[in-house]
Amino acid sequence: MSRTKSRATWFAIGFSLAGSGLILGATPEKPVTFSKDIAPIFQEKCQDCHRPGTAAPMPLITYEQSRPWARSIKERVVSRGMPPWHIDQNVGVRHFANDMSLTPEQIATVVKWVDGGAPQGDPKDMPPAKTWNDDADWQLAAKLGPPDLVIKSTPYTMPAKSQDQWWRPLADVPVTEPRWVRGVEIRPGSVAGRKITHHALAHLVQDDPDASKYSEPVGDGRSPNEAGTLMEWAIGKSYDLYPEGSGKLLLPGSHIWWDIHYHAVGESIRDHVEIGVWLYPKGQEPRHRTYLTGFQSTSRTGARLDIPPNSIVMQDGFTVLKAAARLDNFQPHMHLRGKSMSMEAILPTGEIRMIANVDKFDFNWMTNYIFAPEEAPVLPKGTIIHIKSVYDNTATHKGNPDPDQWVGWGDRTVDEMGHAWVNVTYLSDEEYKAWTDAHKPAAPDRASR
Repeated sequence: MSRTKSRATWFAIGFSLAGSGLILGATPEKPVTFSKDIAPIFQEKCQDCHRPGTAAPMPLITYEQSRPWARSIKERVVSRGMPPWHIDQNVGVRHFANDMSLTPEQIATVVKWVDGGAPQGDPKDMPPAKTWNDDADWQLAAKLGPPDLVIKSTPYTMPAKSQDQWWRPLADVPVTEPRWVRGVEIRPGSVAGRKITHHALAHLVQDDPDASKYSEPVGDGRSPNEAGTLMEWAIGKSYDLYPEGSGKLLLPGSHIWWDIHYHAVGESIRDHVEIGVWLYPKGQEPRHRTYLTGFQSTSRTGARLDIPPNSIVMQDGFTVLKAAARLDNFQPHMHLRGKSMSMEAILPTGEIRMIANVDKFDFNWMTNYIFAPEEAPVLPKGTIIHIKSVYDNTATHKGNPDPDQWVGWGDRTVDEMGHAWVNVTYLSDEEYKAWTDAHKPAAPDRASR
């Protein structure tokens, strides 16, 4: 063999081995395994829902439970379908107090695991099993312990076949003195109840002149802008935890007026809805009162919604802030044709500031995006909150029951709505000025020019 041929031959062999990751001195890349790499991700981001006794279709605790779903898991995490975190992370607020999304690195790890055959690895590499408290179904219990109050609606039986139903009973609030609320959470009373509960509102009824200070009633007593609304729940909504120094006020003699929307699922189910309430300690009075506000893009009496068959429609709604305010979260609410919803602020100066955009709205997950405290937008009096909703009534829209139907505003699941639930904390002029003074951009350092 000539020296030239020998070199060429060895080059070809070396190139071939390099492609196989087996060249001399190279370290073969370790495979991603369930025990060592995937189980910790599932514990952190998935198992709160994917465990026995919850509404999730399967648990993801063990390798044996997870392996049959490997390809489906890959598809859902790559498409951002799971965990249900559908906000555009490239615009507006970037950090959230309840962020359940997977990081790009975690998504890449899941993909590599599935593409590598979804191996189990060494069972000894498994992290200690995650445990849940007795109050684990209350998601806030992990942060605050068990709720101080649990208020339940009167049970309701939803027939197997029926038009949508609305159940609106009253329930007493068991307080004998004014108490401030630091967090609230609503849940159906059972796993079966989650099948029939479309959404539930807990309106606070009490003799409270200040409660209507910032409300915008629509004349029928059921305004989404009722200042006395404690919370709205829908599938995927977690809880409302108010920033330090703010909360809601319960007064003696008050009631919860439930507004529960049920829909039939082919089996008769009897259930109730309940709200857990976490209170500030007695004598601790927060400085600010928070109001749950439904910023509208369309409503029963406002901007009319007209979605022709086989069409995509955009609807805009505008609300003027009556005082300076901090916005604490963003929770879009639409129905089956909902495609996307954004919230932006139009400042009195004319500047337009994008706050949040859910670009892949999913009716099955009414996720509440709680802004990290340091990024919650603080806006001046006179700011216009612009809600833009996009509806897709075409055959390509997943979940659309019938693209040949005209769709308008309505309470039923097959109708449409368009509003964003936002906890608004109002500030005085002095407080807003103090905030702006504290957040002025740093002056450039002349010495560094």
